[in-house]
Amino acid sequence: MESVKKQQHHFVLIHGVCHGAWCWYKVATALEAAGHRVTALDMAGCGASPGRGEEVASFEEYSRPVLDAVAALPEGEKAVLVAHSFGGQTLALAMERYPEKIAVAVFATATMPAAGKPMTYAFKQLSQGKGADFFMDSTLGTTGDPQNPDKTFLFGPKYMAKRVYQLSPPEDLTLGITMVRPSRRFLNDETMNGDVLTAERYGTVRRVYVVAEDDEWKPAEMQRLMASWNPGTEVMGLQGADHMPMFSKPRELSELLMEIANNKQS
Repeated sequence: MESVKKQQHHFVLIHGVCHGAWCWYKVATALEAAGHRVTALDMAGCGASPGRGEEVASFEEYSRPVLDAVAALPEGEKAVLVAHSFGGQTLALAMERYPEKIAVAVFATATMPAAGKPMTYAFKQLSQGKGADFFMDSTLGTTGDPQNPDKTFLFGPKYMAKRVYQLSPPEDLTLGITMVRPSRRFLNDETMNGDVLTAERYGTVRRVYVVAEDDEWKPAEMQRLMASWNPGTEVMGLQGADHMPMFSKPRELSELLMEIANNKQS
């Protein structure tokens, strides 16, 4: 039992749309306090990174911080990659590129693509039946080539309070409202629409889906549906978690991540 407690892991944390590395502050603190190494990254145009999200040219560029971090891992080291929400697509791309460098991929109420289908497929399934009124005071816009524009998105405060952070502490909602930045959807992106994810690479990485059971934005049944597209995915539920489990259930999520990392079974 003592040897299990002493296991040290490297967690790489990937944020969701409009957010940044800042959203992991509670989980990162808990993991580091338990003796683990944590790398929380800002995607291009997000968080504290320079430039505007609307100007990020491609999904590849957006995901570059994660791809570079995984590629730079020392030979023989495997990291635990944890993605939230939109970050699941960046995680999937890293799994395809570097399956040998990932000990386990954790999708925390994240978009989970299926091997053999474009990454936009999962997004389109999630968006079915959700009109502009669902997103309340969020800002939907366009950017890029006027002949083939991409959509941009920015959370509105009322939407965040009702459907994203509804079970999270009010101070974390305030932080989120202060910190969110507009993001591209990359719906017309070559990587997002290509035949990129393969069963031979993406499909061979151990993966766990953590279901936020009280997510108002991405219902639990949709989370489980995405997991079912990927045979062999381990599914774990997190009760009382809204779309931001790192805020609504930070201790429980941190403990679950350590449990997943310590469990070597696939």
